[in-house]
Amino acid sequence: MKRYRNRELWPDDHGVHINAHGGGLLRHDGWIYWYGEHKIAGRAGNRAWVGVHVYRTRDYSRWEDRGIAFDIRGGEAGGLKPGECVIERPKVLCNAKTKKFVMFFHCETDGKYSDAKVGIALADHPEGPFALLKIERPSIGRWPENTPEELKDPKRIAFTRSQPPVSNGENPRTKELSIVGADLPIGQQSRDMTLFQDEDGRAYLIHSSEANSTLHIVELDETFTRLDGPCHRAFPLRWMEAPVVFRHGGRYYMICSGCTGWAPNAARSAVADRIEGPWTELGNPARGEGAETTFGTQGTFAWEEQGRIFFLADEWRPENAIDGRYVWLEVTWEGELPVLRDSENVPLPLDPLRA
Repeated sequence: MKRYRNRELWPDDHGVHINAHGGGLLRHDGWIYWYGEHKIAGRAGNRAWVGVHVYRTRDYSRWEDRGIAFDIRGGEAGGLKPGECVIERPKVLCNAKTKKFVMFFHCETDGKYSDAKVGIALADHPEGPFALLKIERPSIGRWPENTPEELKDPKRIAFTRSQPPVSNGENPRTKELSIVGADLPIGQQSRDMTLFQDEDGRAYLIHSSEANSTLHIVELDETFTRLDGPCHRAFPLRWMEAPVVFRHGGRYYMICSGCTGWAPNAARSAVADRIEGPWTELGNPARGEGAETTFGTQGTFAWEEQGRIFFLADEWRPENAIDGRYVWLEVTWEGELPVLRDSENVPLPLDPLRA
């Protein structure tokens, strides 16, 4: 079986480097689908010009290019103008009730990261075409279930509206603000995000919110298209993004990064007995040389295959976005602590030597 190597070019079935950044996987009818941001060359590639690319495989060793699953080039995706908008971290689930494939992505219509919204698109087939359903913020008019009473103080809310917080944690008065209260009428901010479907079929949107200071975990409705379900805050004022969620041994685990833009940083891991929390931080899961920058990467998704957990990450190259590389690592364990160790070879989840 062919093996890809981390940080090298990963050719598809046409010999072209796979173009699916910030992506996620979906298993359906014996195929594994990989969705990700389609990039173009140069710094311009950090905005969306094309849409979301999709590839498929049966054994992880040969990826077939299946084209653009969500295409914005024709101008038919309302409000998304090629070269002006941002489409990041697309994830797809198949809804058992509607039989629809539901795609979520972080969406900015103007490229200035001021919208902080979620894009949702639907398709009848995993390869698309996906049609845009809506672009909106989650939890409009709904307080997270575990919002502290002090954040509902009208004085804090008014102060926040008059003096918007910065998004890197340097505002010395951040602890005095109620960003969640200020955003209540228009919905909570949503930037870096992922989807997680539990064993009981319920699905959740996990997203950076409150000017990136706090994660929100929103339970989706039975169609996976409504964003007004129960919401819980996690890691308040910890400035965490790029959430990656998985289950192991009946518990929930999350690996996130800090907020340092395109620059890599030390990952953070956490565990909970329920998806909504409370979450307990476990520290940096990376071990060995490069652990302080998560080996130069930022996580995007976690995947289980034959009882093994795999951590999917990007090595971003914002100066030439299309040249971004992929790093896939197997999660190992130190007791109940998830551990990441760098590897040159990409592990094959269906490697016959390990099956």
